Amino acid sequence: MSDDLQGHRQEIDRIDDQILRLLNERSKSVIEIGKLKKQRDAEAHLHTPAREAAIFERLSKQNTGPFPTDAIRAVYREIMSASLSLEGPQKVAYLGPRATFTHMACMQKFGSSAQYIPVNSIKDVFSEVERGRAHFGVVPIENTTEGVVNHTLDMFVDSSLLIYGEVLQEVAHHLMSKSGVAGDIKRVYSHPHAIAQCRNWLETNLPHVPVSEVASTARAAELSVDDPSAAAIASELASQLYGLKVITARIEDNINNFTRFLVLSQKAPERTGRDKTSLMLSVKDKVGALYDLLRPFASHGLNMTKIESRPSRRKAWEYIFFVDIEGHIDEERVKKAAEEVKSRCLFMKILGSYPAYS
Repeated sequence: MSDDLQGHRQEIDRIDDQILRLLNERSKSVIEIGKLKKQRDAEAHLHTPAREAAIFERLSKQNTGPFPTDAIRAVYREIMSASLSLEGPQKVAYLGPRATFTHMACMQKFGSSAQYIPVNSIKDVFSEVERGRAHFGVVPIENTTEGVVNHTLDMFVDSSLLIYGEVLQEVAHHLMSKSGVAGDIKRVYSHPHAIAQCRNWLETNLPHVPVSEVASTARAAELSVDDPSAAAIASELASQLYGLKVITARIEDNINNFTRFLVLSQKAPERTGRDKTSLMLSVKDKVGALYDLLRPFASHGLNMTKIESRPSRRKAWEYIFFVDIEGHIDEERVKKAAEEVKSRCLFMKILGSYPAYS
């Protein structure tokens, strides 16, 4: 038995040596590709979603197991993140602090080797990218429980930034503390949204424990580090970064809780073939105007996946509509539909064509 065990371990060591050698060979090719890109465009993004999506899809189809297909994306996300960092840091601004679900969405998109810049507001995320202090920005746009993030929509009115991509991040709340012992808990800290999303669990399992609101789930984790009688409702990433032990995982009342995030950039990504286009439209104030405005999407066979309205701030009772449709603006039918829509509205702004999350 021991000889068999040793033999398998030696085989794993041999395979790991091969993996390491191949990773270094892959990194050399990444460096050469980066040089070629910089020769063509000194400001080009090394991160290319189209190529990234093609790699994920090809490897997932090729996988015959037993290695789980779902894990391929996570493994190659880190390989790509580390490879890109060889050419210089990929700077990503996000709504901080660290260990929040926005931070987790960033890592899902860019991996752990990117340089993350936590800022205090959604406006600051836009500013960091607009001023060139970050290559990308990540902002929340909607949550399945809380609805749309209006401030993000409002920022697009005056911003020149483009939507570069989207990320869907599951919101899973965990109860954690320094000791990891439920009996030690005398107070629970968390953000108001997290508390609201875990209300039923708290009332059932900790009915006599006071619950205090703080500025973020990360702040709740910080307080729990310093107070052995405190617990936090926070993310799995928070437990890792702050050295807390999870007492109970997934205490949210609604297990289907997701937040959609947008990736911002000064540049547009390449077309992938599985894209989404976001538009901002101002409709004329007349009966049937919205119906007339949206009709070209249907006539050209385009699926509209989302529509939101916001006051225009320019004229009373005038609204701006934010619309998502399937397809890329360079596709002929999308281009024709957009031209027809533009002729029917007060103004139209293309916020970006980008890879649809999958």
